[in-house]
Amino acid sequence: MNARTLLVPPSGGITELDAVALSQAIRSRQLSCVETLDAFLAQVDRFNPQVNALVALQERDALRCQAMQLDAQLARGEWLGPLHGFPQAPKDIMPAAGLVTTRGSPIFKDQVSATDAVIFERMRRGGAVFIGRSNSPEFGLGGHTYNSVYGTTGNAFAPDKSAGGSSGGAGVAVALRMLPVADGSDMMGSLRTPAAFNNIYGLRTSPGCVPHGPTDEVFFQQFSVAGPMARSIPDLALLLSVQAGFDARLPLTRQQDPAAFTSTLERDFRGTRIGWLGDLGGHLPMEPGLLALNEQALAAFEAIGCKVEPVLPAFDFERLWQAWINLRSFTVAGGNAGLYADPARRALLKPEAVWEIERGLALSGQDIFQASRERTAWYQVLRGLFDTFDYLVLPATQAFPFDGKLHWPASIAGREMDTYHRWMQVVVPATMAGLPALCAPAGFSAAGLPAGLQIIGPAQADWAVLQIGHAYDQASGHARVRSPLLR
Repeated sequence: MNARTLLVPPSGGITELDAVALSQAIRSRQLSCVETLDAFLAQVDRFNPQVNALVALQERDALRCQAMQLDAQLARGEWLGPLHGFPQAPKDIMPAAGLVTTRGSPIFKDQVSATDAVIFERMRRGGAVFIGRSNSPEFGLGGHTYNSVYGTTGNAFAPDKSAGGSSGGAGVAVALRMLPVADGSDMMGSLRTPAAFNNIYGLRTSPGCVPHGPTDEVFFQQFSVAGPMARSIPDLALLLSVQAGFDARLPLTRQQDPAAFTSTLERDFRGTRIGWLGDLGGHLPMEPGLLALNEQALAAFEAIGCKVEPVLPAFDFERLWQAWINLRSFTVAGGNAGLYADPARRALLKPEAVWEIERGLALSGQDIFQASRERTAWYQVLRGLFDTFDYLVLPATQAFPFDGKLHWPASIAGREMDTYHRWMQVVVPATMAGLPALCAPAGFSAAGLPAGLQIIGPAQADWAVLQIGHAYDQASGHARVRSPLLR
């Protein structure tokens, strides 16, 4: 057997390779960029009609020409980086040059971007081939990927169920091997919810770790972050090594060497203390069976030598929620009030967007400052917990993937949801504290639907979170359960 045969699994071919192995095979020219592109496009042809994860797909001949050029560069000894020859589909929220950027809204259904967002610029410069866009809900609002431009994205394990959101298209595409890795963004769980719903990994990075923009406001916006999605932690780190790093157009980005994310993930976690937040002392309603499944997943931490202890932060969680929705509405209104002010465009906005904008416009400066003060108090509480615990863990969702025809769950465990996103409250603690949070697969319901848990680290401890995520992955094995569609 030659090295080429050994690298490519005979049972699944190119798309079954981990991203790290795929990158190495392309760099060593054991695989060409053209055959890599063709393999992933075949997966798109096979699965995308069932799940509608990738949209605005590009013309095949033009894509093959790009792949051929990348092969020619390799032949000249010009390797552009870990994503050289990787098919990618940037999330349809931020601009990607030459591609339609609808933001999931009919207002922008024909808008072709002239420039790249910073992460797309880095991915393209690193040799990625943009085959289309990954589907997202309108303006990224809500944890379920549907919009009036492209329709609904189906779950990778059950296409009639929600894929999560807002990076739902990306999560499904990775789970079904239509992409080796994918970018996403996260304000209120938009990386974490689809990762949980599709049994993959998604990292909400620390603010400033990965440039998110540029936009017309670069100081107030500290909630939305960009980050990677993948089927394993090494693959997640590979993409993060391309995405991360300072950009002068975004002054709050961090001066760091992205190559740090290619260091060894192996680490001894014996004696590590983990605080289990659970359902926040009963504050969060959970679909029956979900909390117990997460508790069973904690055994993987114990298997690697961690000590897991329940802990309840001393804070008013309803007060935290009210501060969160005020800051969120302030942010959404700030970026989209111009659309609301135009009656013709306002009529095209989905009700949730109108609700957010109207709330934001009604807030006073003092309301915003007070909400930011609450956010600060919450951070200080968690900072105090990290004096005792090395990591905090809680569920990634409060529900299993739900019926894709619903806009959101109206109730959970008999408790009515009073907003379109209350069912996602479990992701707010990490967002409000500005902490890195990894969503990791946690197992499956009796019906075979995936669940996930969040691993939260101290401020700017992205690498440490990936390291324990890798150890957890090796011990749990949940991420290696494949979608039944792949069988």
